[in-house]
Parts: sequence; structure tokens; C-alpha cells
Amino acid sequence: MTLTFRQLFLCSLVSALGLVSILPNLNSANAAVGGCPIPALSRFQRHKVVRGETLESIAQRYNLIPTTIIGMNPALQNGAVAAVGSVLQIPPYNGIVVEVPRGQTWRQVAAQYKVRADSLFEVNGCQQDPRIVFVPGVNWSPNGVVTKSPLPTDAATPNRASLSGYPLAQVANVGLAYGWQINPATGEVFFHSGVDLLAPVGSNVLAIAPGTVAFANDQGSYGKLVIINHSGGLQSRYAQLDSIKVTVGQQVKKGDLLGTVGTSGKPTSTQPHLHFEVRSTSSLGWVAQDPKGYLKK
Repeated sequence: MTLTFRQLFLCSLVSALGLVSILPNLNSANAAVGGCPIPALSRFQRHKVVRGETLESIAQRYNLIPTTIIGMNPALQNGAVAAVGSVLQIPPYNGIVVEVPRGQTWRQVAAQYKVRADSLFEVNGCQQDPRIVFVPGVNWSPNGVVTKSPLPTDAATPNRASLSGYPLAQVANVGLAYGWQINPATGEVFFHSGVDLLAPVGSNVLAIAPGTVAFANDQGSYGKLVIINHSGGLQSRYAQLDSIKVTVGQQVKKGDLLGTVGTSGKPTSTQPHLHFEVRSTSSLGWVAQDPKGYLKK
């Protein structure tokens, strides 16, 4: 079996952390499930240390804390400095890499490290049974004591008051609610990052608040997708559309037409619906929120 550089790095990292190296399972970290982010383990960068840099300045450059970089680079764990010319492994977020014991669920891993289960699921590419995972928002410690990482100074606090509305002309029944659900087609348990609002194909889809169109195109299992960035560090997503009526960069007002209800992508609910999400910005990227508190007609 030929290993990529990233896989070789993971092997050495797993060994350094005292974990069991399970090579066949490293391939599963390469790909995300359709519609999910690229797994954090596939987003590590290499940084070559230059003269004048310190661990603190390098961490600041990547919006991390120094202990995160120490945890990912075993050569630094005995108190050594980052030598000029050495190459450091830089993760996309603050966090640690751990092995998931066989039989353990996402809820158990999340509970152990006190992180949101849906964030842990998405940051690892929505993989059902990975053996090695990136746990975001947790600090490495030489004595193994786990602590929470601080949010970056520019992290926005979600403001519910800035986002309130309804994405359809009429209040709709919910086909599938937000949160952990059972897929009606496969019987598998999965995390549903939004809410499915039942509506006939062709129904108008409306912006729930003013904002800027950040995405308007096809996107994997989301199908035809419109994403709007709002004030207060919030974002709304309108997925599985039949048509898109806006373009990227366009400013929209509350109630503006974004597109029409469709069945594009890979809908979970069998009845025609709008898949609607609300997300908030954080050190982990755009994290899904329960849309219920934002939906008001």
C-alpha cells in the first residue's frame, strides 16, 4: 500500500501520541460525505520556520494557540524551540488528534471531550466510523489534562435579533426536524443540520433577513443551494432548490425571492420540501444552529 505524505504524517503523529496505528482506516480521512466539509485531518498545512519566528508568532499567524502546535509536533513536546528550517504541522483549528475506541459513538466522544456532537461530526467530514479523529476546541497538555481552547478574538457572537423571518410564503409542516434523526430511507442515525419544510415544487423561497448572497450554485447533496451571510455572524442556507434567482454578491432584503422549491441533490425527506439551515460563525467555521428559534412568520 502506498501512503501519501499526509498519511505518513498521521502515522507518525498517531505513534507519537501513543495511539494504535490502523493504516487501512487512514484512507477514510481523505474524503468527506457529500455536502459536508473536508475533514480536518485532510486540511493540515506545513510551515517552515524562518529566522525571527517564535512559536507564539507562528500560532498567531494561523489563528491558533501555541499548545495546539506543540500537540501536533512531538519534537516540541520536551520544551524544544521551533528551530529555523524545521517544518511544523499546522492544523486548521485548535484541537487534538485522538483514536476513537471501537464501538464508541459520536455522542460518547463528544461527551468525553465536552464538545458539540454535531461539530465533531462535521469537522471530521461526516464520516460514520472513523478510527482517528480531530477533536476541535480542546487543548493539548503534557500531562493529558484536557482543557477547552479560547475562541479567537474576532469570533462573532450570534445575534438572534438580527435574524428572524420565514423562507416560504406560508407556514409549512416540518418533514424532518433539526438534530439527530433516523434516515427514513436507510434506517441509519445521522445529524440533520437543518429543517425540512414541506412545500410543493415550484413554491417561492424567500430570504428571511437582509444579507449578501455568498453562494448560489449546485453543491453536492445540497443540490441547488443559496447561502446568505447576515449581520451578527449568522448565515442562512436554502437547499435542494428547483431554480436559483440570485447571484453571488447580490444584496437581498427580507422577503426577496431567492429561488423555488425543488428536489435537487439528495433529499432525505421523501416529500417535496425546502431544506433550510441557520449557521453561526465560530473558530470551527460555520456551525449549524437549531433553525426553530429564528423562524417567525
